[in-house]
Amino acid sequence: MSKREEIISGLYSKNYTLKGMDKKRISSFFGENTFNDKLMKERFSSNIYKRIKKCIMGEEKLDIALADQIAHAMKEWAIEKGATHYCHWFQPLTGTTAEKHDAFIEKIDGKIIEGLTGKQLVRQEPDASSFPSGGLRATFEARGYTAWDPTSPAFILSGDSGSTLCIPSIFISHYGHSLDKKTPLLRSCKFLEEKVKNLLKLFNMNVNKVSSNIGVEQEFFLIDRELAMLRPDLLICGRTLFGARPPKGQELDDQYFGSIKERIMKFFNEVEYELYKLGVPVKTRHNEVAPHQYEFAPIFEEANIAADHNQLMMEVLKRTAIRHGLFLSLHEKPFDRINGSGKHINWSISADNTNLLEPGDNPSENIVFLIILTAIIKGIMEYSPLLRASIACASNDHRLGGNEAPPAIISIYLGENLTYTLNMMERGNIQKNSVDNKINLGFSAISSIPRDNTDRNRTSPFAFTGNKFEFRAVGSSQSIAIPVTMINTIVADTIDSFRIRIDKKMSEGFKLFEAVTSVVKEEIPLIRPILFEGDNYSQEWSIEAQKRKLPNLPDTPSALEAAKSPELLKILIKNRIFSSEELKSRYLVELEKYCKTIHIESQLCLEIARTKLLPAALKQQKSIAENIKLLKEIDEPESVSTKEIRRVLETISECINQMIPAIDNLEIKANEANEKEDLAKSAWLYCHEVLPLMNNLRELSDLLETLIDDNIWPLPKYYELLFFD
Repeated sequence: MSKREEIISGLYSKNYTLKGMDKKRISSFFGENTFNDKLMKERFSSNIYKRIKKCIMGEEKLDIALADQIAHAMKEWAIEKGATHYCHWFQPLTGTTAEKHDAFIEKIDGKIIEGLTGKQLVRQEPDASSFPSGGLRATFEARGYTAWDPTSPAFILSGDSGSTLCIPSIFISHYGHSLDKKTPLLRSCKFLEEKVKNLLKLFNMNVNKVSSNIGVEQEFFLIDRELAMLRPDLLICGRTLFGARPPKGQELDDQYFGSIKERIMKFFNEVEYELYKLGVPVKTRHNEVAPHQYEFAPIFEEANIAADHNQLMMEVLKRTAIRHGLFLSLHEKPFDRINGSGKHINWSISADNTNLLEPGDNPSENIVFLIILTAIIKGIMEYSPLLRASIACASNDHRLGGNEAPPAIISIYLGENLTYTLNMMERGNIQKNSVDNKINLGFSAISSIPRDNTDRNRTSPFAFTGNKFEFRAVGSSQSIAIPVTMINTIVADTIDSFRIRIDKKMSEGFKLFEAVTSVVKEEIPLIRPILFEGDNYSQEWSIEAQKRKLPNLPDTPSALEAAKSPELLKILIKNRIFSSEELKSRYLVELEKYCKTIHIESQLCLEIARTKLLPAALKQQKSIAENIKLLKEIDEPESVSTKEIRRVLETISECINQMIPAIDNLEIKANEANEKEDLAKSAWLYCHEVLPLMNNLRELSDLLETLIDDNIWPLPKYYELLFFD
């Protein structure tokens, strides 16, 4: 019995205990591991609490005396919860999270006491010189600082090995350059708030708080860990570099929204329990389209907190998967010809908790909604390469444009109602939309069902879905911070340009309603190219998009190159979201990450082909040849069955003959790409020459997989990975 067979035979006898909620009300423990608003009210006097809230809102500077009081209370609470260490938890340019733990100890007069000072809370020097910086600092200029972000609650990460107080932070260089993904997000949130507030003043709306609100749908795969351990490509690259198509994939759609299996339900319950304690409001869980693919989705939160919580969700998913004997894949395309995983960002703007993207019963009269909607469309159209570049990476390239993901062409879907509204406005006919908002079912047991303002277009990269936009092109492993930064900045800048135009028209004698509708009418014909209601997957749309002069950036090198345009980058620099140095560094970091990712994949591809697949093929070749030799002695003249066996041998031999030079060609080209000093040229080679050679080698291997004895083939097959529970 092979190792694969041993693992598979034992799958159904495995039992994983449930840790978690066990009949508890979620509200009874939600957020118990966070230093949240409720806790601060309990731990501080009314005056101190008010000062802390002002600091969080940016209305008051945090002085060292107040920081000391917060640090002391935070430390006492953390120790009560079993924490022995604290860390500044930050998000470097790797796209993951980082932490350096320090114990709660201070030495005073020769004695060890527990302590956390305000200075330690507010700033740390983690060094962290090995993180990518794109030239913003050299290894010998290693000083970097983490600084506490008080807008996101501190939390305690607990495990069998102990508990740590995590303090959400930004990460900057000695000269103040951002070295992380969170700092630009915070800048963009502030910028959006400022510009939307200025716009709302035209409408006599003086609001206290404006924020971008985010709901993140997180997709992922779960594979039995012991089977995954036999797939070095899954373990190291996150995706299968080889694997023949199984007899059944997702054709029957029987996984999607199906009943959740018991083993997965136990995993879900523990994940939710841990996330609820951390204050992450997970709302939805379900099976996704592909076998062993799933999704979690939380309730909307402010962008900064949503970004932190999504990183926490990915971390908790990884930790919990190990406890349940599962392998978590957040890769965008772990299995070829099987749906990949995305991360849909649902984005809206709120002012004092009122959603500004709520159209109301008559959108044509809701002029605040109309001007913001038009600004969003205009901004996304003008700066779509920035949005495309924000989700560009080697893994997401495999997914974009497939039948489960939007294409690399950025377009916007509005739906029937809003399209009708804009059409009428362009013609100067402002009237109520007459589209029926009820669905009559034709029988009385169930009353008529309300119809949403828009249908859903699952193929659209940026779709309006009732009272929010859904950006569907983000990869499942990616941080949401940079895509949201781009959306916030693009929208805020365009809103401000519209405000200036409205103000000018009012100074010329226009009334407010006339000024707003005039700007909207002027923009409608200009924004039409990006509006598309049809199937974004179709070849016809690709041709049509080209006629409309919409950018088609199918891979990471082309997306990053297009986003380098000074005209595009100006919006980020003039509004101080990024400095020019920070933008250059990020371009280099993303290029380098792309090159390294594909180089690692190519090297592993070569190793697996040489040490596992080719030997298996040679073994099968030898076995069949020996069988034919034996049959020849007793099978004269040669029978039909022997001829068929000979044909199989010829096919295997031909694959081997092609495989050997294919391995050599891949090695030569991968080394050539790796030796290029120019990162852009290196990335181009990896994209256009190395990847096709890897795919060619895969095609040969996948054919061999269908011809070689199951006991000889060295890797678990797709049907084992995707259908064995």
